[in-house]
Amino acid sequence: MGWRERKHEETYNEEEINQRLQDELPHWYYEKGWIRRKYKTSGWKSTLMVVNTVGHLAEAAFHHPDLTVSYAFVIVKLVNHAAKGVTNKDFELAHKIEQVVMWQPGKEDGALEGTPDDPRFKYIKYD
Repeated sequence: MGWRERKHEETYNEEEINQRLQDELPHWYYEKGWIRRKYKTSGWKSTLMVVNTVGHLAEAAFHHPDLTVSYAFVIVKLVNHAAKGVTNKDFELAHKIEQVVMWQPGKEDGALEGTPDDPRFKYIKYD
């Protein structure tokens, strides 16, 4: 059965998780039952912005990750507690977090320039 055919609460096995991460979310990894991502920041203010962004997206989705927060990084961990494993909900929220946190408007064709390449304005350490 392909992942598009799964019910929202149906869990994936470790091989399926790793394959889907490799195909769709290459900066995420599977460890101890969770899909995870470490976002490196330029310091405490940037870390708080990432935490607030993840918090907003998780609350809007009503699917809540565990976070490890330090001065210059945030680790996001996702698992569906009710289903006791990784489900489509985890992958969908991971995609949305990745899309928003790693957004670089300066690389798009548009009016938004993005954060200047200057240490005073650094925010995320982009991959």
